Amino acid sequence: MVRRALAETLAKVLGATASVAEAGSVTEAAALLDDGRTDLLLLDIDMPGMEGLRGLTALRAKYPAVPVLVVSANEDPLIVRQAVNLGASGFLPKSSPISAIGEAVTAILKGDVWLPASISESDAGQRRLETGARIVGLTPQQRRVLELLSEGKLNKQIAFALDVKEATVKAHLSQIFKKLRVRSRTQAVIVARRVYANGRKGPNRS
Repeated sequence: MVRRALAETLAKVLGATASVAEAGSVTEAAALLDDGRTDLLLLDIDMPGMEGLRGLTALRAKYPAVPVLVVSANEDPLIVRQAVNLGASGFLPKSSPISAIGEAVTAILKGDVWLPASISESDAGQRRLETGARIVGLTPQQRRVLELLSEGKLNKQIAFALDVKEATVKAHLSQIFKKLRVRSRTQAVIVARRVYANGRKGPNRS
């Protein structure tokens, strides 16, 4: 019933041109994502097959190009932080008004990260959320570069590992620094480790 109500709300928010498909489990969701035409996945962390946030991790790894908006009745800041750190582009409490659903979907389709204003944390926790959100904004290839950078690899070694030119690695690093709002390799590594140490071993790979 909740899924049907959400689907109907999305249809109203997005208009007649939008196509909304429903899935009752992680397996069904993956089957729909296989066609490569999905622009956004709304994922209930209590859906069958999720196993907590493991389902989110699996879907992000298999379909890195599809942004995920996590939907949940659980508004625990820790869960929100973990979802963002694991690759979610947003977190939508089930208690949210229709206007919030529209705001979240619109923001994420534009490439932004959306979190409800009602979720409050300590300053340190909020900084982790914001940092995680910035990492979500990286492309799969940029995340892979950041992972190798975190392992202490030099530009030449990263280029070899990814089978690209060193100039390409430098271009990726430039964008990574910009998106993470840092100015050096060291700062980028510190930011990455701060996020991944909070329940994640490394960024999603392409």
